Amino acid sequence: MENRRVVVTGLGAVTPLGNDAETSWQNAIAGVSGIGLMTRVNRDEYPAKVSAELKDFNVEAFIEKKDARKMDRFTHYAVAASLMAVKDAGLEINEKNAPRVGVWIGSGIGGMETFEQQYETFLNRGYRRVSPFFVPMIIPDMAAGQVSITLGAKGFNSCTVTACATGTNSIGDAFKVIQRGDADVMVSGGAEAPITKMSVAGFCSNTALSTNPDPATASRPFDINRDGFVIGEGAGIVVLEELEHAKARGAKIYAEIVGYGATGDAYHITAPAPAGEGGARAMKMALENGGLNPEEIDYINAHGTSTEYNDKFETLAIKEVFGDHAYKLAISSTKSMTGHLLGAAGGVEAIFTVLAINEGVLPPTINLQNPDPECDLDYIPNKARTQEITAAISNSLGFGGHNATLAFRKYE
Repeated sequence: MENRRVVVTGLGAVTPLGNDAETSWQNAIAGVSGIGLMTRVNRDEYPAKVSAELKDFNVEAFIEKKDARKMDRFTHYAVAASLMAVKDAGLEINEKNAPRVGVWIGSGIGGMETFEQQYETFLNRGYRRVSPFFVPMIIPDMAAGQVSITLGAKGFNSCTVTACATGTNSIGDAFKVIQRGDADVMVSGGAEAPITKMSVAGFCSNTALSTNPDPATASRPFDINRDGFVIGEGAGIVVLEELEHAKARGAKIYAEIVGYGATGDAYHITAPAPAGEGGARAMKMALENGGLNPEEIDYINAHGTSTEYNDKFETLAIKEVFGDHAYKLAISSTKSMTGHLLGAAGGVEAIFTVLAINEGVLPPTINLQNPDPECDLDYIPNKARTQEITAAISNSLGFGGHNATLAFRKYE
């Protein structure tokens, strides 16, 4: 059986750059930073002082107050972004089509905030005072579960947990569900709310976070002065749809998703494999899977975390896959503006990649003032670029040696 074609018909996001996909995108192409001083935890207790937090997000615009109280913040973000994505797609889910509409949304660490709050309650007041909703609030699959309930989507329902590759793996896995015929529509992406006492403590303890106290310059992928990532929060959700299904209902089509690659480093729990070997294989797999030659790719939304090894090894991996064409590619790390949304990063970056193809505008890598000599490709420094894009890829790499790449092309 021939693989079915899959297109992107809806986008929804809540990010440090805006409380919807369009605002987030406009700020990204304007080179605006969504990073500020950390307010969710007491920054005086940590060497890291900055984070990328949502601004003025009102959960009650999406979820009734009493229901919101039974969900962790990461689920709030997932539900909000999913409702916006489905509305953007003009998709009506009813009794007839519900079994063919699925949800695949992941989270890297799930309900960390709820876990910390409830553990404190347990220590101070005993088990009887722990919320009966404690377990359903913390488990990472509850974003997918609550989105399915909210939308009435009764099809394929799953959750990927692959650290910082979660959002990309989720979309790739959902793409495969439609391609092989198990659903007609999938609502997919990632959600994360990780700015909590313990996760900030853990990332500070393993020296992954930037200790630059200046929010404007803390996230600087590919710059020689980079010193770690900036922790962020939010959600990025796309509506994927089988092409004929989308055409039959007159849906607007942003781009076509054509390829997916996923590999394991089998190397180290946090460090990427030398020379980005696993990431290179994920990119090759996505290209082969999508029937694309390396020369056809015009743009890469890089994982680009602003950490020493990631940026260097991702650059080496790009050179390994694309050869001489690597120097003609436009590459950017939108984490320079959004910070690193961990499990939600791939969802947001897939949206930016799709919009870059759709609008012919490439978001910049801001704060790239002193390029690392070992990072010598074209990272679209500091200012967006207008360029026709035929095909593009988005990369995500996660702790545990997870590598994932999505390939998109202009819909013709």
